[in-house]
Amino acid sequence: MMDSRTWRRGFPCLLLLAFLGSTQCEGEQTCEEVQKLFQGRLAGAVKGLPDSPRAGPDLQVCISKKPTCCTRKMEEHYQIAARQDLQKVLKASSSTLKLLISRNAAAFQETLETLIRQAENYTSILFCNTYRNMALEAAASIQEFFTDVGLYLFGADVNPEEVVNRFFDSLFPLVYNHLISPGVTESSPEYSRCIQMARRDVSPFGNIPKRVMGQMGRSLLPSRTFLQALNLGIEVINTTDHLHFSKECSRALLKMQYCSHCQGLTLSKPCMGYCLNVVRGCLAHMGELNPHWHTYIRSLEELSDAMQGTYDVEHVLLNFHLLVNDAVIQSHLDGQRLSEQVNKICGHPAITPTQSPPCSFDPSKEKHGMKISTRNGEETLASRRKEFINSLRLYRSFYSGLADQLCVNELASLDGLPCWDGEDLVESYTQRVVGNGIRAQSGNPEVRVKGTDPVINQIIDKLNHVIQLLQGRSPKPDKWELVQLGSGGGMVEQVSGDCDDEDGCGGSGSGEVKRTLRITDCKYMI
Repeated sequence: MMDSRTWRRGFPCLLLLAFLGSTQCEGEQTCEEVQKLFQGRLAGAVKGLPDSPRAGPDLQVCISKKPTCCTRKMEEHYQIAARQDLQKVLKASSSTLKLLISRNAAAFQETLETLIRQAENYTSILFCNTYRNMALEAAASIQEFFTDVGLYLFGADVNPEEVVNRFFDSLFPLVYNHLISPGVTESSPEYSRCIQMARRDVSPFGNIPKRVMGQMGRSLLPSRTFLQALNLGIEVINTTDHLHFSKECSRALLKMQYCSHCQGLTLSKPCMGYCLNVVRGCLAHMGELNPHWHTYIRSLEELSDAMQGTYDVEHVLLNFHLLVNDAVIQSHLDGQRLSEQVNKICGHPAITPTQSPPCSFDPSKEKHGMKISTRNGEETLASRRKEFINSLRLYRSFYSGLADQLCVNELASLDGLPCWDGEDLVESYTQRVVGNGIRAQSGNPEVRVKGTDPVINQIIDKLNHVIQLLQGRSPKPDKWELVQLGSGGGMVEQVSGDCDDEDGCGGSGSGEVKRTLRITDCKYMI
């Protein structure tokens, strides 16, 4: 049995075996384990590594009165490795958040593309089924309209008001030739252009173009802003994942993560308080993002909640064809007045008999490289947005708690175990632990934080800009109620309170599309 004197001689050896891995209990200490880990970390052999501990007068950070296994060159390599280690855990900690935003941004864009194609098909079907003799002539204008809608939604410099005007300008000559001045006829291109230019003066479609502009503006702009905000969120995370760390931070990280190796303590980890001081100091500028990030997520949530009814792009796009139908009907009913006005402006057309081409539109085929499929009524764009916002809400304080998360999950020693305090292996860290953010760093014993970070300031400016867009362009509808439609007998969601024709609060038609309208093949021929 081991006596007390032998036990006292053996205890330091047991402690070293538990935490060093580079010390021989009997005989001379070596730097073999340090060499092995150093070369493994740097992925290759490095010349000039000490075989045994020695004095290190040239060391700049890992200074110790004890013999060391490090050289000045090793310190330089370790400092680079320490920065890379922090960037790696930063990237890992934000990967779930980044994936959440990027996947949903892609899913929202894909869903919007599908909605645009569906709305285009519904409008084409309207002409194919109801106005067959002008269906093929209207096809180009329909396609151009929805292409421009997509360009605007996804960030292009497109004027939605002009998009709407161009569509109704191009629609009027077709309606005039086929319904107001009917017959199997074809007017000259010059005459059609005159009718097109006269559209805004004679107002064949009443206030419907104005209503379409109002609905498109109130629904497309929030969706466009929402997508832009998500892309900015991804940019914020990408930038903070690759921040440049200051010289003071790099030295503190080296001391925290690798100076212990110089003393052979290759298995030790930093004390929790020590880790918090170092990482909170290194990420102090990043912590300044938190109030802006919190407001950014809250603003996304408020905008998402407000995008309902006629403010919901899904609602507007899938019911666009009903307003087009109302416009055609209105011009037909007002045909005598329109005919007289057009004759005054453009004169009488030189009529040439012609055979109208058949309607051959087939929505079952793929169009623009995308399959059009029926959608589950429970899986609407609004429900997907709500699910996303509920998940994103969990990350509102992401940047304020980032340092704590990194130390607790990755970098620091568990409570109750011997840990590295920057100088030696100890039972606990005894220095004052500072809080998060720049203001709290004035008393940080491990890292000196000074000045501002221009990259972080730039991100804050971008966040504030998109927050203004999100808040300034959030529609604020009142409660929705159901009211009876005019001629169609269907039901339509409508704003109670302040609501006019621009909001699409009334109108004739056969009832609105409730997200599950099934696309059927159009097989009618003239």
